[in-house]
Amino acid sequence: MLAVFACSASPGPAALSRRPTAQPPKTAPARSWGPASARGRIDARAGEIALRDRKGGAADSGTASGRPGASAGYDASGLAACERRLEHSARRVLAVAGASFAAGTGAGAARLSWAVLLARALRWNAVIVGVPGAGYTRAGAHDRGPAIPLLGREDLAEVHPALVILQFGHDDIGVPAATERRRVAAALAYARDRAPRARIAVITVFTAPDSQPRLASAAEQTDRAIVTAARAVPGVVVMDPLMQHWTFQRATPGGLHPSAAGDAQIAARVARDLEAYGVRPAPAAGGAPLICDSGTFAPSPRAA
Repeated sequence: MLAVFACSASPGPAALSRRPTAQPPKTAPARSWGPASARGRIDARAGEIALRDRKGGAADSGTASGRPGASAGYDASGLAACERRLEHSARRVLAVAGASFAAGTGAGAARLSWAVLLARALRWNAVIVGVPGAGYTRAGAHDRGPAIPLLGREDLAEVHPALVILQFGHDDIGVPAATERRRVAAALAYARDRAPRARIAVITVFTAPDSQPRLASAAEQTDRAIVTAARAVPGVVVMDPLMQHWTFQRATPGGLHPSAAGDAQIAARVARDLEAYGVRPAPAAGGAPLICDSGTFAPSPRAA
């Protein structure tokens, strides 16, 4: 059964380690938070969850309200009330702040976003705030961003996340590199200050396939700025969809955003990358986790 309180509750595999994805540091041994016997089940579980949710629609448990679409105009009081329930749970917490990909744009429902699927796959409680158009520098829809205000809405100091993932980049394409580096560094410092025991990870720039050369060049510049700033902070995990050539199904041919199946593929890729640096599936026992997702509290659907 799902925990229902304008928050979603659901199952899924793995806990996270403490090292960057591309080139792990030689210090800090990998941390394992679950039995190794469940290794390799992450991809299948993420796909199964997404398929079940697509078929289940509003009646299913992906988001407690079952509201479709990604929205930046969420009910902040509802999110805060859900977060208060996380504060009293012994289960590990995942915090995700991101842009339209984290909001579920393209998949058609916040409960189908890669962030929700990842939380369910990890069997962790989660707080997720996704705002289309937001970046480390740009504010995005309804001026809800940029990254630091979105992290602020997650009340990191009270929910005590074990992992914080920042997923921004595409919407900052064109921002001067020096400015972007400063903003990334500031967001990472903010997260570290409020969640000093958490592992911090970043997912960098997504682009549409076959982008025009000028846009591709600008995207690479923004990506480099984010990666440079993130790797300057010890222990930060860097996942780079642009330079690592992530592939996933798109909502529209040649479009930017993932379909529901594409979100499941992204969730599986993120879980695999983290698994390579100490992630182990969490035990299935203990009941369903609680997922507080800003998309759940949206007064009306909005995709961007």
